[in-house]
Amino acid sequence: MLIPISNCMFLLLLLTGSMISISSTSWFSAWIGLELNMLCFIPLITSKMNLYLSESAVKYFLIQAMGSALLISSSFFFISFPIISHIFILSSLLLKLAAAPFHFWFPQIIEGLMWPQVFLLSSLQKLAPMALMSYLHMNYIMTNMIIFSAMLSAILGALGGLNAMYLRKIIAFSSINHLSWMLIAILTSEMLWLFYFFIYLIMLSTIVTMFYKLNMFTLSSLIQYYHNNPYQFFLIIVNLLSIGGLPPLIGFVPKWLLIQTMVNYYLIPPLLIILTSSLITLYFYMRIINPLMMMFNPMISFNMKSNMIMCSFYFSSFVMSFNLLGLFLPMFTLLS
Repeated sequence: MLIPISNCMFLLLLLTGSMISISSTSWFSAWIGLELNMLCFIPLITSKMNLYLSESAVKYFLIQAMGSALLISSSFFFISFPIISHIFILSSLLLKLAAAPFHFWFPQIIEGLMWPQVFLLSSLQKLAPMALMSYLHMNYIMTNMIIFSAMLSAILGALGGLNAMYLRKIIAFSSINHLSWMLIAILTSEMLWLFYFFIYLIMLSTIVTMFYKLNMFTLSSLIQYYHNNPYQFFLIIVNLLSIGGLPPLIGFVPKWLLIQTMVNYYLIPPLLIILTSSLITLYFYMRIINPLMMMFNPMISFNMKSNMIMCSFYFSSFVMSFNLLGLFLPMFTLLS
């Protein structure tokens, strides 16, 4: 099915807004880029007439407008109270990123979106706020704020996905957990958070594309679907384990590099918390995989019609080859 021209135009303007924010030389032009990004994402949400999509669009607009208002109000204190102004800027960016304790809106909006919008909101929409956060001149208070937000995001992102039965909600809490790693990476190395973001972008795109092609939204539909296709079964297991950060898959590589960097900076308490949270996120990914492994048996026939929508050979080969790049882990450690 062809993508409507209007959606292509809004997507291009969305990327343009992100580029304006990233390349801006003032906070006013950065705010303009963020507003352009927000206003172009809302038509992409409401591309189909649906009550849930409209509700998610309204919620997203209100939250982003609140973050933009906080960003603009920080200019009032810039001359007299520069420290307070920078704290307001940081708080507005954390709100736009859905970092804890400002994460409350993210899972609720994700639940009402389709898979392409889920991918955009979980990845590309976070690029500009994280880039602007890396431009801030960090002081002691702001550094502690980011570390506290990262630890809280790791905990809430891990615990929130334990009882989730919907795939979109699991992806939402997993995104909050991955955001905790990227927040720490922003404090330590600019290249490291960009590398982490790029790896997460590819992993998320592969798993979201599979769910979109198969029209999957719940764990039960996933279990019913994968009982008679071993190749798709193995492909989704590799993707889930990779995005969960299981070594030696590619999802573990940026985490391993960040672990080494945090040890060098003596960030041991945050490291222990986000490592523990990563084990919990890996557990709720295993909750998806275990029923599939138990249900998969070539000797069992369920007498059900198969309407498989097979991924193309090139896409499947790319997914497998990318996730297995983590087998070259010793080469990545030489870069750290």
